[in-house]
Amino acid sequence: MANLNHITLLGHLTRDPDLRYTPNGTPVATLGLAINHRYRRGNEWKDEVCYIDCTVFGRMAETTTDYLSKGSPVLVEGRLRWRSWEAQDGQLRTKHEVLATNVQFLPRSDQAMEPEREPVTLDEAPF
Repeated sequence: MANLNHITLLGHLTRDPDLRYTPNGTPVATLGLAINHRYRRGNEWKDEVCYIDCTVFGRMAETTTDYLSKGSPVLVEGRLRWRSWEAQDGQLRTKHEVLATNVQFLPRSDQAMEPEREPVTLDEAPF
């Protein structure tokens, strides 16, 4: 059986990219991404936000740091990774993160040319 681990996310940066370098000099940037989901329950609109950390390597890491900032809209493609570590307080911490293979810069919302569309209601949702 084949395996597939590919994710595509469209959202906004929650903070400025954080650029570091590995001991051998490889650039590594960490991006915080917020993905908004709006849905309707009855007559009331609900907002849900999913926060994901993304890690970018190499020249793409430097480019994201040079051109993106908090609030920038981006499309991130990559794969999910489960990571665990021991925090300074001795507690075991875990999280999912995206190892990005592509980060596409998008125009800010005031520059976007995509027409707005009505969010799907829970009654119309395909699940």
